[in-house]
Amino acid sequence: MERFGNITLIGTSHIAKESIEKVNNSITEIKPEIVALELDPGRAYALQHKFKRAKNISLLKTLGLSGFLFYIFGEITQKKLGKIVNLKPGSEMLAAMKTAEKTGCKIALIDRDIQITLRRFSKHFRKKEILKLLLDLVKGIFKKNKFKIDLSKVPSDKVIDYAMKQVKKNYPSLYKVLVEERDVYMAKQLIRITQLNPDKKIVAVVGAGHIKGILNYLTNHAI
Repeated sequence: MERFGNITLIGTSHIAKESIEKVNNSITEIKPEIVALELDPGRAYALQHKFKRAKNISLLKTLGLSGFLFYIFGEITQKKLGKIVNLKPGSEMLAAMKTAEKTGCKIALIDRDIQITLRRFSKHFRKKEILKLLLDLVKGIFKKNKFKIDLSKVPSDKVIDYAMKQVKKNYPSLYKVLVEERDVYMAKQLIRITQLNPDKKIVAVVGAGHIKGILNYLTNHAI
């Protein structure tokens, strides 16, 4: 948990049961007027209505080849990890929406449209990075490091920092599009919300890997 002005940032893992507890407890204890979520309208709708978008030629054309493949792989990976911990990916975001509604909080969706992100991913992801990513997936990204990951809990700051540094080093264009650009986008949304609601408390629920980047942007750019 990090604080900046009237904003409290809650870092989560999308498949960790601990995240649901953190989100529910934070909203109940802080009693914010606004709950901001790392979601766009399309993903929020999909979570609430268990909607699955068809993976067809139309989606391929919309997202581009790299974005389309990343979308499919990401979905498959999260589902497999979710089965290990018996939790559907994104459950903490759904819990945040339900708790916000029960407590009368307004909900703000602060993430960039996933289609824009994936189209940019297709445009900027380099071929040599794609090859390296595939090779690393085969070998196992965490095979040589000393960290033991408990999927039921949000990773420690040390593990998150290590993972983010490795992604930035090995896949710079992926890091730029999926992490850096979205950090800035979400931080700008939080600044806008704060300016429109200067006296309101805000709880922002985002993936733990975004906390540092969002906080850095708020520190350097918020008025």
